[in-house]
Amino acid sequence: MKINLKKVELANGETIAYREREGGDKKLLLIHGNMTSSKHWDLILENIDASFKVFAVDLRGFGESSYQEKIFSLKDFSDDIKLWADEIGLTDFAMIGWSTGGGVAMQFAIDYPGYANKLILLESVSTRGYPYFAVDDSGMPDFTKRLTTYEQIKNDRIRVIPTQTAYEQKNREFLRAVWNAVIYNHNQPEPWRYEEYIDDMLTQRNYAEVIHALNMFNISAVDNEAAKGTNQASNIQIPVHVLRGEHDLVVTANMTQEIIADLGEIASYIELKNCGHSPLVDDLGQLLEVITDFLNI
Repeated sequence: MKINLKKVELANGETIAYREREGGDKKLLLIHGNMTSSKHWDLILENIDASFKVFAVDLRGFGESSYQEKIFSLKDFSDDIKLWADEIGLTDFAMIGWSTGGGVAMQFAIDYPGYANKLILLESVSTRGYPYFAVDDSGMPDFTKRLTTYEQIKNDRIRVIPTQTAYEQKNREFLRAVWNAVIYNHNQPEPWRYEEYIDDMLTQRNYAEVIHALNMFNISAVDNEAAKGTNQASNIQIPVHVLRGEHDLVVTANMTQEIIADLGEIASYIELKNCGHSPLVDDLGQLLEVITDFLNI
């Protein structure tokens, strides 16, 4: 089915690009994670049932979207999505948030009830954020010292600076090595598709800001070293389906259990067998079946 790349100007001065796939009456919005854009949803866009009309946004600072003003919270992204949805007249849709996109989707459901009717959290950041820790003299994470400021994140010499340098130098092999180690540790995309994904990674302009936003995200009732809990998770009223690959090396099982605990009875959970952080590549058939079963209930 035809997939169109479109752009709209938002009232806040940003330009949001998005992919739109033709389909039926059921509307589905896909929200990508860090180091990606709507491009990384291509396997879903190409293969999900024709009864779904599918939209996939490029968040601010990713893909073809602009980056006029820096983001410092996941709420900045979700506010953009609200402006974008109003601009194109999109309402009554389901959402899938992948990784960082899961946090964005949860914040959107909290702040703008009445837009989304269901939510799927795919390998999602916890309701309590994604913690980043200081590095000790040996170069290992010091789990007793969580980072708390953007400046600390920006100056992280083990993860942030090397990744930012790889972007600036267009170091494809560095990015490929990282993804082979932690994302595509089970299966890999077709070679031509993988090259397109790396092209897409190199469009990101806000890596340190996103890491900071993830570290500070906390919609639970539990305070942590970086941020006080807002307890907003209790305001999500739509059905939520939580999906985690059993071999995910990015999102831990404990983070997923935090989501389930904080969302309570509105949340259901499925473990995706033989999948890591990218079930789209590891087992697309299994993922599509789980997604469509939940959305068609």
